[in-house]
Amino acid sequence: MRRAPTILLTALAPISWGSTYAVTTELLPPDRPLFTATLRALPAGLVLLALARRLPAGRWWWRSAVLGALNIGAFFPLLFLAAYRLPGGLAAVVGSLGPLFVAGLAVPLLRQLPTRRALLTAAAAALGVSLVVLRAAGGLDALGVAAAVASAASMSTGTVLTKKWGRPEGIGPLALTAWQLTAGGLLIAPLAWAVEGAPPALDGRALTGYAYLALANTAVAYWLWFRGIGRLSATQVTLLGPLSPLTAAVIGWAALGQDLTPLQLAGMAVALGATVLGQRAGRPEETFSRAERHRRKVSMDVTSEALRR
Repeated sequence: MRRAPTILLTALAPISWGSTYAVTTELLPPDRPLFTATLRALPAGLVLLALARRLPAGRWWWRSAVLGALNIGAFFPLLFLAAYRLPGGLAAVVGSLGPLFVAGLAVPLLRQLPTRRALLTAAAAALGVSLVVLRAAGGLDALGVAAAVASAASMSTGTVLTKKWGRPEGIGPLALTAWQLTAGGLLIAPLAWAVEGAPPALDGRALTGYAYLALANTAVAYWLWFRGIGRLSATQVTLLGPLSPLTAAVIGWAALGQDLTPLQLAGMAVALGATVLGQRAGRPEETFSRAERHRRKVSMDVTSEALRR
């Protein structure tokens, strides 16, 4: 398998997510994070479900519900709550710790020990993002910090479980993405109605923004993301995550007139360098646990002996 095209296609997902802030602030009605999360997830999931024309079977009903809750249903509301309650880009900084969460979760769930290189690149990526997005601001909000940590942990757990469970035989990433987006959207919808009330009136700008978020920013982006999880290591995929806040900073500079300081540019260089190094840190053969490598070696030795006979 050629990894470079897979990495580049997977990277389009966090790059697309980096445009979410600009679209939300410029096109969508204010103070409706749960309604926005619902319209991002549920229509995208239903469209992909219609295209895939496959429903879960057996244990994949509950697995899809768990993954949909972790990757979408819990992640979206927690992320919005953190963004509303924390100063500057602190929520993005906590989110950039995702590769470290994944490295830790991979030990009990995938039985993979993180390499020193993976840990260093993850820490460097978080440092680079912090230099880009942090601003001097007031005191920290405990609920906002908790929501930011929980959102990063939720997405990281969903990423590792997606890698652990894989896909049912004969099912592609399109159907898997459809199941998760639909499950997550169905989880958020009643919460949005209970907390925010009836949907707001939408004008042409808002409809355009929601269409973009649902189709390009969610349906296509998450399909590419889950496709990448199936073909790359969990650490490799998560180390592409910092591309999201970096893209947001570039869009803010190019389209919204926000300044980029020399310190921010240095942070971009550090984060991008860590992201590139992270993609060189794990070939598919190196992502197997020690027990799995031993099992495969024994199996090959037995096969070779049988052939000699």
